[in-house]
Amino acid sequence: MSRCSSYIQENRDRFLNELFDLLRIPSVSADPAFAGDVTRCAESVADHLRSAGAESVEIISTGGYPVVYGEKIISPDAPTVLVYGHYDVQPADPLELWDSPAFEPVIKKTTLHPEGAIFARGACDDKGQMFMHIKALEAMVQSDALHCNIKFMIEGEEEVGSAHLEPFLEKHREKLAADIVLVSDTGIIANDIPSITVGLRGLSYVEVEVTGPNRDLHSGLYGGAAPNPINILCEMIASMKNEDQRIMVDGFYDDVVELSAAEREAMAEAPFDEEEYKSSIAIGAVEGEKGYSAPECMSIRPTLDVNGIWGGYTGDGAKTVIASKASAKISMRLVPNQDPETITALFEKHFNAIAPPSVSVKITPMHGGQPAVTPTDSIAYQAASAAMESSFGRTPVPFRGGGSIPIVASFEQILGLKTVLMGFGLDSDAIHSPNEHYGVFNYFKGIETIPLFHENFARLTGQG
Repeated sequence: MSRCSSYIQENRDRFLNELFDLLRIPSVSADPAFAGDVTRCAESVADHLRSAGAESVEIISTGGYPVVYGEKIISPDAPTVLVYGHYDVQPADPLELWDSPAFEPVIKKTTLHPEGAIFARGACDDKGQMFMHIKALEAMVQSDALHCNIKFMIEGEEEVGSAHLEPFLEKHREKLAADIVLVSDTGIIANDIPSITVGLRGLSYVEVEVTGPNRDLHSGLYGGAAPNPINILCEMIASMKNEDQRIMVDGFYDDVVELSAAEREAMAEAPFDEEEYKSSIAIGAVEGEKGYSAPECMSIRPTLDVNGIWGGYTGDGAKTVIASKASAKISMRLVPNQDPETITALFEKHFNAIAPPSVSVKITPMHGGQPAVTPTDSIAYQAASAAMESSFGRTPVPFRGGGSIPIVASFEQILGLKTVLMGFGLDSDAIHSPNEHYGVFNYFKGIETIPLFHENFARLTGQG
């Protein structure tokens, strides 16, 4: 057992308890009611960095929530790794669907986590995974096993689009100078099938509002003649996909990069059990674009999904009204070469065009991000692959994820840095949902693997 591994083993209980303290802070960036808690969480992250051995730790203001920065520089000749993560979390709503309070972490055993999983909002996305890097730093410092310079940039607005992060990168280019970015905000295929994410989808996220009459109307007196915005909104949304689940926005697919047959065959080598997938989310059948497998629809194909829809009366009992307005939030996941601003403009044009003259439409772009593909032939990827092979005992599978981390493209565009996406969560960890959790096995496997990445990266660059 290495010195790092011994230190981690000796401090397991403390490493868990410290993560629990962080998870108890409701750092919900989307809700202004939690603004004080988000700031308090940034302060806690800074304290943990200092305790782990980081130097020059700062809480740096932005136009929104602050960025926590810290570094550990061992030599100007050593390679430098910039670690990115976020301390903000999604809202916990609906609270009644949690089996235990969202911000009171507990460990419970599950089928996929027989060693137990940490149940709390942010356990996997991203506090648990971000915190692995802080604990790995501590283990490396205490074990005299640092091989790379390490810089930390932990933000508080990832869950609301990272609107202030690009200006932060522009302003602090010199401070953030590095050789590679290391991110753990993704996952693995299974605990016995490690994988490294090599692609992410981009995002265009909008809110739409359809307005009809100037007030809510009695559905008996006006029904049949007055336009019903809820009905119309539903019809408009339904028309945006055809029977083959293809998105009908004009120009939507113009820039989509089609993978070759060989690339699709290579993707198909990653294990996927459709029956297990259906069972895990209690559905009777999968849906998706005709001609593509479920894993392809979740990774290399663009999507259009309604994330929320509302209007009219939704309280107890009956209130027979035709609502004046109806609204929806719509996300479009994008694949390489699709530009979020272009897609948002195409959506706006299409949505306005399909609206009947009886209503008016308002479209509000919320946030977006570029898709990203990371190379598998780089030294950094090889370092991550070797690290996971050592810790898991199996070579990781390169895997394209369906989620979005917009800042990955910004790292390349602004800092000129590639990113390694070495995450340890599972798709079943219910991120963004009630009962989010993160395996105890995964948490410690990450802390064990991260020092191996730094060691391999220094060795492969010839600087270790």
